[in-house]
Amino acid sequence: MQAQQVHVVFRLTGKAAGVQPLDGAGLRPALLAGYRDLTSLRYDFPLVLMQDEEEPVQSLSALFDRALRLTVGNGEWGKSHKHALRLEREIRTLTAKHGGGNLLALWDQACDHLGAEKDEPLRESLDRLRTAIATGAEVVDCDGAMPFRLCKYIWELSERRKAHSFRAEIDKLLMQLSNVLQAELARSEEGLGPARLVASVGDTQRGLFDFTAMSRLLGEALPTRQMPEARRTRIRSLISVLQSQRFFESTGLRPVAGAEPYGFVFETCADAVQAYRERLPKLVELAKAVAIAKLEVAGEYDAAKHNGLFAELSADNFDPAELAAFPTYLVWIRADQRRNDFDGVVSALAAGLPAKVLVQTDDLLEPSPLGGEPPGLGLQSKQLVGAALGLGTFCVLQASASHLLRFRRQILRALASPGPALLSLFSGATGNAVAPYITAAMAMECRAFPVFTYDPSAGPDWASRFSLEGNPQAELEWPVHSLEYEDEAHQRINETLAFTFADFAAADPRYAKHFAKIPQLDWDGSMVAVSEFAVGAADSGSKVPYLLMVDDSNALQRTIVDDRVIGETCRCAAMWRNLQELGGIHNSHAARLLAQERQKWADQAASESTSEVSVADAAEAATAALPIAAEDAERQSDDPWIETARCTTCNECIQINDKMFGYNANKQALIVSPDAGTYRQLVEAAEGCQVSIIHPGKPRNPDEPGLDELRARAEPYL
Repeated sequence: MQAQQVHVVFRLTGKAAGVQPLDGAGLRPALLAGYRDLTSLRYDFPLVLMQDEEEPVQSLSALFDRALRLTVGNGEWGKSHKHALRLEREIRTLTAKHGGGNLLALWDQACDHLGAEKDEPLRESLDRLRTAIATGAEVVDCDGAMPFRLCKYIWELSERRKAHSFRAEIDKLLMQLSNVLQAELARSEEGLGPARLVASVGDTQRGLFDFTAMSRLLGEALPTRQMPEARRTRIRSLISVLQSQRFFESTGLRPVAGAEPYGFVFETCADAVQAYRERLPKLVELAKAVAIAKLEVAGEYDAAKHNGLFAELSADNFDPAELAAFPTYLVWIRADQRRNDFDGVVSALAAGLPAKVLVQTDDLLEPSPLGGEPPGLGLQSKQLVGAALGLGTFCVLQASASHLLRFRRQILRALASPGPALLSLFSGATGNAVAPYITAAMAMECRAFPVFTYDPSAGPDWASRFSLEGNPQAELEWPVHSLEYEDEAHQRINETLAFTFADFAAADPRYAKHFAKIPQLDWDGSMVAVSEFAVGAADSGSKVPYLLMVDDSNALQRTIVDDRVIGETCRCAAMWRNLQELGGIHNSHAARLLAQERQKWADQAASESTSEVSVADAAEAATAALPIAAEDAERQSDDPWIETARCTTCNECIQINDKMFGYNANKQALIVSPDAGTYRQLVEAAEGCQVSIIHPGKPRNPDEPGLDELRARAEPYL
């Protein structure tokens, strides 16, 4: 049988007769060739959990870069930078090995491994850096525990701010109510009795007075109108409620014994609902007590008017802003362990349960509910998120673990929002040989687990509420990247590859049987890249889809793909197109209206003059040519420029100088005004860029200090 026929048989049936299956071949998608050892790369992980409410999470790399900018002088940059990178890499290696730990403890271990005690220049550089960082924050790596740990940390910061305000108010009310009772007691018969008068003076003066006679005289001057017993009882009851509340830990007057604060972290939504129901009467009691106490200390409580009113109040009668001051519930559900809990999640959130539900998926390639294959592609979490979006009444966020640092502000908004929220997170911790960070990044890249946010408080319509910001090249079906390699003739070849779901599946050893390695002698014109094949899969005929992969020595290989994986690739692309429409990208309704308007315009123009060139077409062609011409001009000049299309919106350059750097409509960086800052800022931005897309060009101000050093630092980025 000819090789082409063998390939077609494998594509149609998945049978390995006549081909070499991928099992044990040690291949990975070609675009992953440079990501074998993550400890040698500077990227978003490990993360540092900072005690900083404005910037609670930072990458280790960003933390080191900022410390260097604060401590290193112009003439010492090269040496100190080299020392810092050695230490950073060692900490990254220790974190990958042990899962994380205290930053200063990891720092000390790394210094020992580097022999800093015996290397004085190294020790001095690292001591200066340590002084600038000076934090014992926790360091976490990208693993199965990280998504919940990170979100719980951010949630705790948000709840801490809320609790501080509420506790301060409770403690203030307790003090004011106690003062009211103390003032009343001081004017009462009990307060003016001999025993209390004796206790009110010092030991040396006690023999000088007749406290019985003094008590009788003061008693004759008592005011005729004293505090009603009903009010005294009410105030004591308020104090008891405020002291015994369990929603917040007290910072002032001590709570009553046994009133330990409630816990608000749960592993099932059912447990959170049950706890909320059991605590609701106490929540209403506390809310009433706070409201009544405010009236009492202001002297505005009117028993005739307020007693009946507060007796009838329930949770439904309180303003949402008042109830939002109470703690929210945090629920962590692992999709592969708590599937039976999914049914109640959406209904509980839709009913207004003040909860933030984190649904963590560890493995997207789960078995199909119909049995066998194709894989289910994380159906449990997708169904849950789809139902939540359909209701449209509360915040919904989806993100892959690799993107959580860059999504931290969206996560903070979701966890701090007053209403319910659902966060769907993919950890990438499948348990196979591929690092969780790589698996999570691939899932987002291939559209199997795209990132998005839905925030009903952001505006009145989907255009303002739903965002696909953060997905790479969101306007395309699949992101495309440039692959540069050397062929057998030692010629440099540059090829553009799309990263598809098939690439994601090919990196998972469990699905190796759906791929077959093809010797180079059998490569022929019947082979079509998966991204092209999937577009016309229905008319594939004798064509065979292939992926470019690399072996352990980074030698390029071709693998053909069977129809089961191609079918999932097409389905993944279809789901992404649905999300694109929701996000306003390639919206079919808008396209249809635009086509109709263009046709009307064309018909009108044709009736006026059949020989006129379409002004709209000419303008469109000119507009399309502008970015190409602009980029060519930038490359050919000495001006600074950015590869804007590759920007990942990390915000690092904007933080350095938001007058020099800015974002376009797609939230990708560009240089707004090169003269709005210094050449040093351009070089620092290039060095700090996670994807190395900033090119500082040549200095524009010849009088700027330290240009010789800056030119040397800029050389790798020109």
